[in-house]
Amino acid sequence: MGEMPSFQLGVIGALFLSVASSVSIVICNKALMSNLGFPFATTLTSWHLMVTFCTLHAAQRLNLFESKSIEMKPVMLFGILNGVSIGLLNLSLGFNSIGFYQMTKLAIIPFTVLLETLFLKKQFSQKIKLSLFVLLVGVGIASVTDLQLNFVGTILSLLAIITTCVGQILTSTIQKRLNVSSTQLLYQSAPFQAAILFVSGPLVDQFLTRKNVFAYKYSSLVLAFIILSCIISVSVNFSTFMVIGKTSPVTYQVLGHLKTCLVLGFGYTLLHDPFTMRNIIGILVAIFGMGLYSYFCVQENKKKQSVDLLLASQMKDKDSAPILGMQDKEISHDAKKSTKDSLV
Repeated sequence: MGEMPSFQLGVIGALFLSVASSVSIVICNKALMSNLGFPFATTLTSWHLMVTFCTLHAAQRLNLFESKSIEMKPVMLFGILNGVSIGLLNLSLGFNSIGFYQMTKLAIIPFTVLLETLFLKKQFSQKIKLSLFVLLVGVGIASVTDLQLNFVGTILSLLAIITTCVGQILTSTIQKRLNVSSTQLLYQSAPFQAAILFVSGPLVDQFLTRKNVFAYKYSSLVLAFIILSCIISVSVNFSTFMVIGKTSPVTYQVLGHLKTCLVLGFGYTLLHDPFTMRNIIGILVAIFGMGLYSYFCVQENKKKQSVDLLLASQMKDKDSAPILGMQDKEISHDAKKSTKDSLV
């Protein structure tokens, strides 16, 4: 029982770190790309992952966490899959309108629910599905503006959805089945993610922007923002693995849409981005959906804990029953023996 409060504190801490770091890095990257004219998003992500790995390697050498040996093949495939999903999301944004890209991100939740239901036999109650539907409607109202379809963009979006969902489900599954922490899994997989993006990133960025990352003239201000972005990314990557490991891929996606609402709000407040009544209504509907999702999750977890405690209590009673029966039998036998001795 004493482990539950500490586990809940760990979940709350992971959620808070994920929201704070993600909103911070979006604002930092928005300033870097929009205001300073550095458009190389995929290459920047590869730098993020390299800095994350170097930071974790230093932490491991200082014995801040214990490295655990994991079978190399699944970790390598997992790292490459996550790297490919990032590249596909960026290509999807490049080939589609912003509205269709937002729809792509919205589709990740129902597709994750579908995959977990079909392959992991996970059950989602009607209340949870309803709350997710309200959330998606709200985020759609707030963020989806135009929908322009094209064949290549649609294929890239479908591939991005599939790889992202599978990668996030594997993030949770690997941690639980191999009994590794989020830090250990990130430490083992980050080099593979960084490698695939380090090779493909400049090519993807040049294809999308018609600019060469190696020919770009780096000012001291741009370098300062790149370094800041890389530092924040360590918290983003760490908290991502932690949230998925401690909760679920669906909860992580719900959290992602909370970040979208916060980014819209901060963009209006700090960067003076355009903000309409539609944005406000959408954000309020999305927050209501998140509240429903959180409430239903807490209620279902309490119900599950009560059932687990009841089953544990029944098992305990069942185990103790034969012992009590033996004790009663021994007492009866001793009483009979004592009576027989007194008669003699």
